Amino acid sequence: MKFLLVVPPLTGHVAPLRAVAAELVDRGHDVAWCGPEPTTSELTRAGRVYAAADALEFAVERRPEGLRGFAALKYLWEQYLVPLADAMVPGVEKAVAAFRPDVVLADQQAFAGALVASRHALPWVTSASTSTELGDPLGAMPKIAAWVEGLQEGLRGRHKVSCGDLRFSPDLILAFTTVSLTGPIADVGAVRFVGPALAPAPPVGFSWDRLDGRPLVLATLGTANAALGRRFLSECVDALAGMPEVQGLVVDPTGELLSDEVLVVKRIPQAEVVRKAAAVICHGGHNTVSETLASGLPLVIAPIRDDQSMLAQQVEAAGAGLRLRFDRVKAPDIRDTVTEVLTEPAFAAAAARVRASFAAAGGVVAAADHLEALPR
Repeated sequence: MKFLLVVPPLTGHVAPLRAVAAELVDRGHDVAWCGPEPTTSELTRAGRVYAAADALEFAVERRPEGLRGFAALKYLWEQYLVPLADAMVPGVEKAVAAFRPDVVLADQQAFAGALVASRHALPWVTSASTSTELGDPLGAMPKIAAWVEGLQEGLRGRHKVSCGDLRFSPDLILAFTTVSLTGPIADVGAVRFVGPALAPAPPVGFSWDRLDGRPLVLATLGTANAALGRRFLSECVDALAGMPEVQGLVVDPTGELLSDEVLVVKRIPQAEVVRKAAAVICHGGHNTVSETLASGLPLVIAPIRDDQSMLAQQVEAAGAGLRLRFDRVKAPDIRDTVTEVLTEPAFAAAAARVRASFAAAGGVVAAADHLEALPR
């Protein structure tokens, strides 16, 4: 089969599909990518990438800092998702004409994949790299839900497509999580919970001999929050410096933070480091949360924006971690919270339950099985 993977220029959205693509290729299928360049090529490291839009116009670093609540949602839809879809449609059209896929596998925030596939009556699959949309978060806010539907209707009208919600394929939605983390979903429909699809990351140098054997606590805010996260990471350094019973490791991409008591580095091989850790402090990015829980570790989450707040809520509800206020928390609060998740056995037990559910879900193998089972 020939699969066209349509993605936004966002690391966390591309990462699970990299793992799925590798599995499909191993099974003898033909895979091509389509997304804003040059970021799509950089993130996928794939040989065949069709350009759709200029990634510089949609770099997350251009988003205004400090957006919260409805202001953040309004910006996400009006200034990012909808313009991204409009910009990508011509490139996705060219990719479909050149590659002639059997299936379009579109990230949930790359609406152009759904639009073009629907126009050509191609089977399309939703890649739900994060679970937050599955629980219908706008169900209790009908006016906002209607506003979102109006924006989608505008997209469908401009591109002369008649289909349903662009976020949800009627045929197959691959959810890279499990119900143990999300909680029950009211309308499962075409959703298939496959657990995380964790792709190998590019090699990163790290001095492993600097780890001294104490329980390791990692603090990281992912790849897109360098400037915004400086205050929070500084508080993490102070908090962990005051905990001699653990070894703190803080990832500061800016290289501005210094400490004699805590390891502070610009980059790490995150998956490998997480496997050696005792707990992780993060912003609630889906990949970091998944990597942590796949290792059975408790979390301390300080969500910044977008889906991170709901992921933090899911982690707390599952009993696998605790939540902090990103913009207000101080070192003593971080220290107390880290101590709680490390010393209260219930957190580790809950994380272990989620880890078991991830393993049972099948990951990339299950995702590829579902894709192969699609009718053609």
